[in-house]
Amino acid sequence: MSKVKSPKQKKQLSLERDRRNGYRENSKSSRKNIARGKQRRHMDERTAVTQLLGGLKGKIEEQAASDVELQVKVSIADSKSRGFRKLPDEPLGVHLARKKPSNNGATRA
Repeated sequence: MSKVKSPKQKKQLSLERDRRNGYRENSKSSRKNIARGKQRRHMDERTAVTQLLGGLKGKIEEQAASDVELQVKVSIADSKSRGFRKLPDEPLGVHLARKKPSNNGATRA
C-alpha cells in the first residue's frame, strides 16, 4: 500500500521520479542511434590511428616510432573527450517545463 495519500503529493513525486527521453526523438530511434553514435566514435578512432600509422613504412627510427605512438595516444584521448556521450533521461517535471510555451517577453500588468 502506498505511503503517499494525497493526489498533490502523488503528482509531485511523479514529476520528480518519472523520466522522459531527452534525445528529443522517438524512443526506438534513440535506442538505435545511441549504438550508432558509439560505433561512429570507434570508427573515427580507428581511422585516425590508421592514418597516423600509415606514414610509417619500411625501416623506421625509434624516435619516429615513439613520436607516432604519442600522436596516436593523443588522438584517441581527443576522440574520447569529444566523442559520443549517452545522456540520461530527464525528469518529467523538467521535460514538461521545457515544452511549456513561454510568454516571449510579454508581461502582465
